[in-house]
Amino acid sequence: MLGIVLLTAGCSQQKGVLSLAGNWQMRLDSLDEGVAQKWYMQDFESAIQLPGTLDGAGYGTANTLLPSLDKPQVLHLTRKHRYVGPAWYVREVNIPAAWDGKGIELEMERVIWQTRVWVDGSEVKGAEESLVSPHRYDLTEWLTPGKHRIAIRVDNSKRYDITTGDMAHAYTDHTQIMWNGILGDIALRAHGSINLQNVQVYPQLADGAVLIKSDITNRAAATSARVKVCIREKASGKVVCQHEEPIALHSGENAWQQVCPVGKEVKRWSEFSPTLYEMELLVKNDDDVAREKVTFGMREISRKGSDLLVNGQKTFLRGTLECCIFPLTGCPPTDHKGWLKVFKTAKEWGLNHLRFHSWCPPKAAFEVADSMGFYLQVELPLWSLTVGADPAMNRFLYDEARRILTEYGNHPSFCMFSLGNELQPDFKFLSELLQTVKAQDPRHLYTTTSFTFEWGHGDWPEPDDDYFITQRTRKGWVRGQGVFDVEKPDFSKDYAASVDSMPVPVVTHEIGQYAVYPDLKEISHYTGVLDPLNFKVVKQDLEQKGLLHKADDYLMASGKLAAILYKEEMERAMKTPGISGFQLLDLHDFPGQGTALVGLLNAFWESKGVTTAEEFRQSCAPVVPLARFPKAVYTNDEVFSADLELANYGAAPIEEGELQWWLTAADGAVVQQGSLPVKHVKLGGGQTVGSLKCELSSIGEAQRLQLRVELKGTDYHNTWNVWVYPAQLQIDFGIVVLTTTLAETRQALQAGKRVLYNPPYQQCVGLQGKFVPVFWSPVHFPAQAGTMGLLLDPSHPAFSYFPTESHTDWQWWSLATQSRTWVVDSLHTQLTPLVECVDNFANNRRLTNLFEANCLNGKLVVCSMDLQHDLQAYPEKKQLLYSLIKYMNSDAFAPSATFDWNEINRLVQEDSK
Repeated sequence: MLGIVLLTAGCSQQKGVLSLAGNWQMRLDSLDEGVAQKWYMQDFESAIQLPGTLDGAGYGTANTLLPSLDKPQVLHLTRKHRYVGPAWYVREVNIPAAWDGKGIELEMERVIWQTRVWVDGSEVKGAEESLVSPHRYDLTEWLTPGKHRIAIRVDNSKRYDITTGDMAHAYTDHTQIMWNGILGDIALRAHGSINLQNVQVYPQLADGAVLIKSDITNRAAATSARVKVCIREKASGKVVCQHEEPIALHSGENAWQQVCPVGKEVKRWSEFSPTLYEMELLVKNDDDVAREKVTFGMREISRKGSDLLVNGQKTFLRGTLECCIFPLTGCPPTDHKGWLKVFKTAKEWGLNHLRFHSWCPPKAAFEVADSMGFYLQVELPLWSLTVGADPAMNRFLYDEARRILTEYGNHPSFCMFSLGNELQPDFKFLSELLQTVKAQDPRHLYTTTSFTFEWGHGDWPEPDDDYFITQRTRKGWVRGQGVFDVEKPDFSKDYAASVDSMPVPVVTHEIGQYAVYPDLKEISHYTGVLDPLNFKVVKQDLEQKGLLHKADDYLMASGKLAAILYKEEMERAMKTPGISGFQLLDLHDFPGQGTALVGLLNAFWESKGVTTAEEFRQSCAPVVPLARFPKAVYTNDEVFSADLELANYGAAPIEEGELQWWLTAADGAVVQQGSLPVKHVKLGGGQTVGSLKCELSSIGEAQRLQLRVELKGTDYHNTWNVWVYPAQLQIDFGIVVLTTTLAETRQALQAGKRVLYNPPYQQCVGLQGKFVPVFWSPVHFPAQAGTMGLLLDPSHPAFSYFPTESHTDWQWWSLATQSRTWVVDSLHTQLTPLVECVDNFANNRRLTNLFEANCLNGKLVVCSMDLQHDLQAYPEKKQLLYSLIKYMNSDAFAPSATFDWNEINRLVQEDSK
């Protein structure tokens, strides 16, 4: 038998703990024959360290897949070793003599999915199957002082259809993996004849008190005892309440509760003051004593109409999803260190909220969130389109909900509870389940589902919802994916009309989902159980196509566009008084569901470098200066005007201050500046401070201006870009011929002319022109156009009179949406793109909508963006046309590539009429 080290920790008269962390024997049971062959009594040669997983130890079927732009490699990260089925874990334990006569419980903090336990060859009654709460077994009748053999059978096979396509994050290979093993605390715990269980603390802020409830088990005869309660501020140790009373305990289970005053001046827990208290409950008689400690916060979350309230104050959730993404281990951390990185990074980027999509995290996540003042939404492990159909699964869901509330309900960070993600179809079952959980625990707000596509639902709250998560209402969209590509940029808009008459707080569902090109430098980070074949194949594909040198440019161009769109997403929500928060999808990458790299951070919560935390916090902070103005592009005969607002979801109203603003040129020169007094800005959004107006007549040349607004004396500031072009712009075509047909283009080129060929974009053979990038993933949603923004050289002389960055910004909106994107893989040596379009990683094609070349006897620029229509409404079109004509008339216009005229027919299909 393999030697086993048994660690002992925390043994005391009241309660002892024997840690079972360490070396265990292990054997896989893929044929499920272990019970029949009595493996619980056998020795195994394989060993494993617990807590841990089979993947982490290198057990299971080794991966043989090679990088390929195919499924399953591009669906998600690839497990280096994979095993699903029963596995056995065996070890000896030595029960100390001091435990004689005590009750003994085995606890395993986190397991997927079912456990069964044997002691000395006898199976312990029952089986545990929670995905999110500890598995516990009463071993009192099996364990006596001395040596014993414990065998644990862990089966990570799917037991209920909780997930569509195995994508719910409690059980999946898309984010965390379907690991087999045991995580977190593995221990035997001893207790005397008196035992405290299910100790819950319910803050009562209005009364300055807490209600304490506990189940007290007495394994001895009926007895009298005394209960003592001591409540201390955790940081200082200051006692705020002491209570003592006699009680009578009968044999068996006893329910006890007591209201204990803590005073109305007690500190309240919130994102601004995450003060924690510790309640110690002690029950003692002449023979025994039981003690439990519970950490809690004086926090009350509630609603008033459509307002979300924390401790009676309006609150706005600035959130992102946490989908159990831990690429080195494939499983969630159960220690504080692993979660500190998550929450510290989230806080650095301005967030105060995390939604745990279709799973519930371990206690360490709650403890870190408690200490940092984060508002958490927890969900049942459920993302199913067959909800309510299976009675066995229904019972599991009821039990899992009860376990979540019992295990984690005391944590003040546990603020909201959803029954799952995008659930369908049985809303009668969901309604009954929601009523049950609401009755169990009043410390949280509840919602039926985090959005749904079910017909007749999803666009308005369910009757028992305390809050509502949606991407749209029956009155309109509340996220940019529904509007940004079809509506002209307008920064005065919000979602007020969509949430009009909304009876409960609204949180916008999974906003963003703007794909960013893979960061291939990330490959070296994957040193754990997962192999990034999806990243490796992109690198391989780019190498084969001679495009690897473009990878970082693709990353930056697509990432900066995503950052621009995320900014507008968040600001529209914050401008809407009837919205109480947003949930991004995502601040960091989602490595599954077709490799959905939608984050500004990677899957390790590390920045990709496309923007900074400081820049992101401009639109994601407790107090956000906001500006409403109607468009991004102006001419210099117009007046730039904006209404300035403060979204104040800080710790208190702003009684007095000053809002300063500057409109500056690209070189930093101040065009105009001013300030507005700030007085009595209450908590909430949509509060106008004042307005500004700036004459633009002093802007003689095309420029990008920046509006900066700052709350004086604070770190709260915000910036926006606007573009100003000359109104009286005379285009001198000089020696350049502008054409729209193939015939006139050929004729001019044969005559040795310089030609700008701008056919109607509807005739161009290519991809649909889009402003927004790939939604979510080109693998998961392959039917979309699938481009990821523009890439260009802003110093190129073609853009001397069209100020631009190297990536898409709002002045490109009409040019991008009224265009076609050409695929020029076979033509790339015959032309030089002036504007490239970043392709998605599943295709990696060479794309362009503006290129130059020598052709026939002349020089040619071809543009599939409309430059000739609606120039009054879209002055950026005229400005780009002006800049191109200026360039083509200059000596700088000297194309290096030669384009075969016969290839033009592959790019344009003229109407026959």
